Amino acid sequence: MTAPNPFSLAGKVAVVTGASRGIGAAVASALAQAGAAVALLGRDVGALADTQATLSALGCTVMHAAADVGVHSSIEQAFAEVIRSMSRIDILVNNAGVEQPCASLDVTEALWDRIVDTNLKGAFFCAQAAARRMVNGGSIVNVCSLTSEVGVAGAAPYGASKSGLAGLTRTLATEWAANDIRVNGIGPGYFRTALTEPFYQDEQWRRAMLEKIPQRRFGRLDDLGGAAVFLCSEAAAYITGQILYIDGGYLAAL
Repeated sequence: MTAPNPFSLAGKVAVVTGASRGIGAAVASALAQAGAAVALLGRDVGALADTQATLSALGCTVMHAAADVGVHSSIEQAFAEVIRSMSRIDILVNNAGVEQPCASLDVTEALWDRIVDTNLKGAFFCAQAAARRMVNGGSIVNVCSLTSEVGVAGAAPYGASKSGLAGLTRTLATEWAANDIRVNGIGPGYFRTALTEPFYQDEQWRRAMLEKIPQRRFGRLDDLGGAAVFLCSEAAAYITGQILYIDGGYLAAL
Protein backbone atom coordinates (compact mmCIF):
# COMPACT_ATOMS: atom_id res chain seq x y z
CA MET A 1 0.00 0.00 0.00
CA THR A 2 1.43 3.39 -1.00
CA ALA A 3 1.94 5.83 1.87
CA PRO A 4 0.27 9.26 1.52
CA ASN A 5 2.51 11.97 0.09
CA PRO A 6 2.92 14.57 2.86
CA PHE A 7 3.89 17.20 0.28
CA SER A 8 0.71 16.79 -1.77
CA LEU A 9 -1.77 19.68 -1.81
CA ALA A 10 -4.51 17.69 -3.51
CA GLY A 11 -7.95 18.79 -2.37
CA LYS A 12 -6.68 22.16 -1.10
CA VAL A 13 -7.65 25.60 -2.36
CA ALA A 14 -4.87 28.19 -2.41
CA VAL A 15 -5.10 31.96 -2.85
CA VAL A 16 -2.02 33.77 -4.14
CA THR A 17 -1.90 37.57 -4.19
CA GLY A 18 0.22 39.46 -6.67
CA ALA A 19 -0.04 36.37 -8.85
CA SER A 20 0.08 37.90 -12.32
CA ARG A 21 3.84 37.57 -12.80
CA GLY A 22 7.20 37.06 -11.10
CA ILE A 23 7.31 35.42 -7.68
CA GLY A 24 3.54 35.23 -7.35
CA ALA A 25 3.06 33.42 -10.65
CA ALA A 26 5.94 31.05 -9.88
CA VAL A 27 4.54 30.14 -6.46
CA ALA A 28 1.03 29.74 -7.85
CA SER A 29 2.39 27.35 -10.46
CA ALA A 30 4.21 25.28 -7.86
CA LEU A 31 1.11 25.03 -5.65
CA ALA A 32 -1.04 24.07 -8.62
CA GLN A 33 1.39 21.40 -9.75
CA ALA A 34 1.40 20.02 -6.19
CA GLY A 35 -2.33 19.45 -6.59
CA ALA A 36 -3.98 22.58 -5.20
CA ALA A 37 -6.76 24.48 -6.92
CA VAL A 38 -5.46 28.04 -7.13
CA ALA A 39 -7.10 31.46 -7.08
CA LEU A 40 -4.91 34.17 -8.60
CA LEU A 41 -5.42 37.68 -7.22
CA GLY A 42 -3.93 40.92 -8.50
CA ARG A 43 -4.60 44.31 -10.06
CA ASP A 44 -3.63 43.44 -13.64
CA VAL A 45 -6.57 41.33 -14.79
CA GLY A 46 -5.10 40.76 -18.25
CA ALA A 47 -1.87 39.37 -16.84
CA LEU A 48 -3.81 37.23 -14.37
CA ALA A 49 -5.78 35.77 -17.25
CA ASP A 50 -2.52 34.91 -19.03
CA THR A 51 -1.20 33.14 -15.94
CA GLN A 52 -4.49 31.30 -15.56
CA ALA A 53 -4.32 30.14 -19.19
CA THR A 54 -0.79 28.84 -18.68
CA LEU A 55 -1.76 26.82 -15.61
CA SER A 56 -5.03 25.60 -17.13
CA ALA A 57 -3.04 24.23 -20.07
CA LEU A 58 -1.14 22.07 -17.56
CA GLY A 59 -4.41 20.62 -16.33
CA CYS A 60 -4.56 22.70 -13.15
CA THR A 61 -7.77 24.02 -11.59
CA VAL A 62 -7.38 27.80 -11.48
CA MET A 63 -9.40 31.02 -11.39
CA HIS A 64 -8.53 34.69 -11.11
CA ALA A 65 -10.07 37.75 -9.49
CA ALA A 66 -9.17 41.42 -9.47
CA ALA A 67 -7.86 42.69 -6.13
CA ASP A 68 -6.01 45.76 -4.93
CA VAL A 69 -4.71 44.63 -1.55
CA GLY A 70 -4.14 48.24 -0.51
CA VAL A 71 -7.93 48.68 -0.44
CA HIS A 72 -9.83 46.73 2.21
CA SER A 73 -13.12 46.59 0.30
CA SER A 74 -11.28 45.15 -2.73
CA ILE A 75 -9.82 42.38 -0.56
CA GLU A 76 -13.24 41.43 0.79
CA GLN A 77 -14.78 41.37 -2.68
CA ALA A 78 -11.99 39.17 -4.04
CA PHE A 79 -12.15 36.65 -1.20
CA ALA A 80 -15.93 36.47 -1.46
CA GLU A 81 -15.50 35.71 -5.17
CA VAL A 82 -13.04 32.91 -4.35
CA ILE A 83 -15.54 31.34 -1.97
CA ARG A 84 -18.33 31.59 -4.56
CA SER A 85 -16.13 29.87 -7.12
CA MET A 86 -14.20 27.34 -5.04
CA SER A 87 -16.26 27.03 -1.81
CA ARG A 88 -13.29 27.05 0.57
CA ILE A 89 -9.84 28.44 1.31
CA ASP A 90 -7.05 26.35 2.82
CA ILE A 91 -3.92 28.26 1.83
CA LEU A 92 -2.98 31.91 1.41
CA VAL A 93 0.29 33.18 -0.01
CA ASN A 94 0.65 36.90 0.71
CA ASN A 95 2.91 37.92 -2.15
CA ALA A 96 1.55 41.25 -3.41
CA GLY A 97 4.15 43.96 -2.94
CA VAL A 98 5.50 47.19 -4.37
CA GLU A 99 8.83 48.97 -4.10
CA GLN A 100 10.27 52.25 -5.32
CA PRO A 101 13.87 52.92 -4.28
CA CYS A 102 14.17 56.40 -2.81
CA ALA A 103 16.59 58.19 -0.53
CA SER A 104 15.03 58.45 2.92
CA LEU A 105 15.19 62.26 2.96
CA ASP A 106 13.13 62.30 -0.24
CA VAL A 107 10.39 59.88 0.82
CA THR A 108 6.96 61.50 0.66
CA GLU A 109 3.92 60.56 2.68
CA ALA A 110 2.23 59.36 -0.50
CA LEU A 111 5.14 57.04 -1.35
CA TRP A 112 5.28 55.72 2.22
CA ASP A 113 1.55 55.01 2.25
CA ARG A 114 1.58 53.30 -1.15
CA ILE A 115 4.33 50.87 -0.15
CA VAL A 116 3.27 50.18 3.42
CA ASP A 117 -0.44 49.93 2.58
CA THR A 118 0.28 47.26 -0.02
CA ASN A 119 3.09 45.31 1.63
CA LEU A 120 1.98 45.33 5.27
CA LYS A 121 -1.58 46.55 5.72
CA GLY A 122 -2.72 44.58 2.68
CA ALA A 123 -0.99 41.43 3.89
CA PHE A 124 -2.70 41.68 7.28
CA PHE A 125 -6.18 42.16 5.89
CA CYS A 126 -5.70 39.38 3.34
CA ALA A 127 -4.60 37.09 6.18
CA GLN A 128 -7.63 38.16 8.21
CA ALA A 129 -9.97 37.55 5.27
CA ALA A 130 -8.47 34.12 4.65
CA ALA A 131 -8.43 33.08 8.31
CA ARG A 132 -12.10 33.91 8.70
CA ARG A 133 -12.81 31.44 5.89
CA MET A 134 -10.38 28.67 6.93
CA VAL A 135 -13.04 26.65 8.71
CA ASN A 136 -10.85 23.52 8.93
CA GLY A 137 -7.56 25.26 9.62
CA GLY A 138 -5.02 26.19 7.03
CA SER A 139 -1.65 27.64 6.14
CA ILE A 140 -0.61 31.22 5.44
CA VAL A 141 2.75 32.05 3.88
CA ASN A 142 3.91 35.67 3.87
CA VAL A 143 6.52 36.66 1.31
CA CYS A 144 9.05 38.57 3.37
CA SER A 145 12.44 39.88 2.24
CA LEU A 146 16.09 40.17 3.18
CA THR A 147 15.07 43.66 4.31
CA SER A 148 13.09 41.90 7.04
CA GLU A 149 16.53 41.22 8.56
CA VAL A 150 19.03 43.77 7.21
CA GLY A 151 19.00 47.43 6.28
CA VAL A 152 19.19 48.44 2.62
CA ALA A 153 19.91 52.04 1.74
CA GLY A 154 17.16 53.66 -0.29
CA ALA A 155 14.49 51.22 0.88
CA ALA A 156 13.12 52.76 4.09
CA PRO A 157 9.39 52.25 3.42
CA TYR A 158 9.95 48.83 1.88
CA GLY A 159 12.27 47.67 4.68
CA ALA A 160 9.85 48.94 7.30
CA SER A 161 6.96 47.10 5.65
CA LYS A 162 8.87 43.83 5.31
CA SER A 163 10.26 44.01 8.84
CA GLY A 164 6.71 44.56 9.99
CA LEU A 165 5.57 41.57 7.95
CA ALA A 166 8.09 39.36 9.76
CA GLY A 167 6.70 40.53 13.10
CA LEU A 168 3.15 40.03 11.88
CA THR A 169 4.02 36.48 10.84
CA ARG A 170 5.13 35.62 14.38
CA THR A 171 2.16 37.36 16.01
CA LEU A 172 -0.48 35.67 13.87
CA ALA A 173 1.24 32.30 14.23
CA THR A 174 0.98 32.63 17.99
CA GLU A 175 -2.62 33.82 17.98
CA TRP A 176 -4.08 31.54 15.32
CA ALA A 177 -2.41 28.27 16.33
CA ALA A 178 -5.52 27.58 18.42
CA ASN A 179 -7.52 27.69 15.18
CA ASP A 180 -5.13 25.22 13.49
CA ILE A 181 -3.88 27.96 11.18
CA ARG A 182 -0.14 27.99 10.63
CA VAL A 183 1.55 31.25 9.61
CA ASN A 184 5.06 31.23 8.18
CA GLY A 185 7.12 33.26 5.78
CA ILE A 186 9.57 32.83 2.96
CA GLY A 187 12.27 35.42 2.47
CA PRO A 188 13.56 35.57 -1.09
CA GLY A 189 17.13 36.78 -1.46
CA TYR A 190 18.22 38.49 -4.66
CA PHE A 191 15.84 37.49 -7.45
CA ARG A 192 15.58 39.46 -10.67
CA THR A 193 11.93 40.47 -11.11
CA ALA A 194 10.08 43.51 -12.41
CA LEU A 195 10.02 44.81 -8.83
CA THR A 196 13.79 44.57 -8.34
CA GLU A 197 14.88 45.37 -11.90
CA PRO A 198 16.17 48.90 -11.05
CA PHE A 199 18.96 47.36 -8.96
CA TYR A 200 20.02 44.94 -11.70
CA GLN A 201 20.52 47.75 -14.18
CA ASP A 202 23.70 48.62 -12.26
CA GLU A 203 26.51 46.33 -13.44
CA GLN A 204 28.77 47.33 -10.54
CA TRP A 205 26.01 46.50 -8.05
CA ARG A 206 25.44 43.09 -9.66
CA ARG A 207 29.09 42.12 -9.44
CA ALA A 208 29.44 43.31 -5.86
CA MET A 209 26.28 41.47 -4.78
CA LEU A 210 27.33 38.18 -6.36
CA GLU A 211 30.50 38.35 -4.28
CA LYS A 212 28.33 38.39 -1.15
CA ILE A 213 26.25 35.35 -2.11
CA PRO A 214 28.05 32.08 -1.25
CA GLN A 215 26.37 30.21 -4.11
CA ARG A 216 27.60 32.94 -6.48
CA ARG A 217 24.33 33.29 -8.39
CA PHE A 218 21.08 35.18 -8.12
CA GLY A 219 17.91 33.30 -7.33
CA ARG A 220 15.74 31.76 -10.02
CA LEU A 221 11.97 31.83 -9.67
CA ASP A 222 11.83 28.04 -9.58
CA ASP A 223 13.97 28.15 -6.43
CA LEU A 224 10.94 29.44 -4.49
CA GLY A 225 8.17 26.98 -5.31
CA GLY A 226 9.41 24.05 -3.27
CA ALA A 227 9.68 26.09 -0.08
CA ALA A 228 6.15 27.42 -0.50
CA VAL A 229 4.73 23.96 -1.19
CA PHE A 230 6.55 22.55 1.84
CA LEU A 231 5.24 25.21 4.23
CA CYS A 232 1.68 24.75 2.93
CA SER A 233 1.76 20.97 3.17
CA GLU A 234 1.30 18.42 5.93
CA ALA A 235 5.06 17.90 5.85
CA ALA A 236 5.26 21.20 7.76
CA ALA A 237 2.37 20.46 10.14
CA TYR A 238 4.42 21.36 13.24
CA ILE A 239 6.06 24.48 11.79
CA THR A 240 4.59 27.90 12.47
CA GLY A 241 5.95 31.37 13.12
CA GLN A 242 9.09 30.73 11.07
CA ILE A 243 10.64 32.54 8.11
CA LEU A 244 12.61 30.46 5.63
CA TYR A 245 15.17 32.56 3.76
CA ILE A 246 15.92 31.45 0.22
CA ASP A 247 19.04 33.47 -0.44
CA GLY A 248 21.91 31.26 -1.59
CA GLY A 249 23.55 31.66 1.83
CA TYR A 250 23.59 35.48 1.85
CA LEU A 251 22.41 35.95 5.46
CA ALA A 252 24.58 33.11 6.74
CA ALA A 253 27.65 34.84 5.35
CA LEU A 254 27.07 38.21 7.00
